[in-house]
Amino acid sequence: MSTTGGIKVFSGTANRALTEEICNYLSCDIGSATAERFSDGEFNFQITENVRGSDVFIVQPTCPPTDGHLMELLVMLDAFRRSSAERVTAVIPYYGYARSDKKDRPRVPIAAKLVANLISAAGAHRILTIDLHAAQIQGFFDIPVDHLFSAPVMIGYYQANPLPNLTVVAPDTGGAERARAYAKRLGAELALCDKRRGKANEAEVMNVVGDVRERNCLIVDDMCDTGGSLTKVAKALTEAGAASIHACFTHPVLSGQACMKLKQSDIKQVVTTNTIPLEDRVCDMANIKVLSIGPLLAKAIKSIHEETSVSSLFV
Repeated sequence: MSTTGGIKVFSGTANRALTEEICNYLSCDIGSATAERFSDGEFNFQITENVRGSDVFIVQPTCPPTDGHLMELLVMLDAFRRSSAERVTAVIPYYGYARSDKKDRPRVPIAAKLVANLISAAGAHRILTIDLHAAQIQGFFDIPVDHLFSAPVMIGYYQANPLPNLTVVAPDTGGAERARAYAKRLGAELALCDKRRGKANEAEVMNVVGDVRERNCLIVDDMCDTGGSLTKVAKALTEAGAASIHACFTHPVLSGQACMKLKQSDIKQVVTTNTIPLEDRVCDMANIKVLSIGPLLAKAIKSIHEETSVSSLFV
């Protein structure tokens, strides 16, 4: 789909700082709109510039409060659809409800599919996202999905700040492919943890598979919510004789006592990204490093607008 109008980048309320970074990279201003709430909490949105025939990008991660930010995205999409934008791309750095991607127990929803249906019905023509919890979520959409990875940003950091005698650790068997890719790029060994989850947000690490004794370990994951899994993996690695433990994950959900758990854990350094803003959380960890995925998203937005390949962003 070619667009005749210019590129316009708008921001929801979830992560305006990231939108500003993207616009700085693209040398454009954030689109003009008003976003406020009525006294009863309903979201009120109005576009205050002409978008007819434009190529519109809405930056809105559906991070906590997930329901509120998701509803904001849906309302904004509807506004642009009704304002005759030629194409509307929902830029969702963090896709909420992604963990509900299958029926793994009786009588449970597949909320990730429901959210995909809602976004499409609201008027999105295309999705741009980063590190989905499960890659098959791309197939929940009947519109194009550009699924980027934070790996180039993360790996670039560890190449500039190498860890000697490194073993990359997958926190569970589901993350083995991701960890293997990191290990290959960093020239490291690979290990994984056998993790059992009795119920949501509760996990038990059973075994460490691989040699981690007297090695520097890097735990690689897509997100950290309560911090329970990550800290238990770190404890298991310590008991297995690891020399030091580092962790990196794309999405810093960090709900509840997560920051406190990470601060009190055996993890020496945590590296994450700004898909979700950390400013409004009490995360005074001296050992947390936040990398920006703004340039990565900006390059993808530019490629989508110019109808060129995004393949170069995967290396």
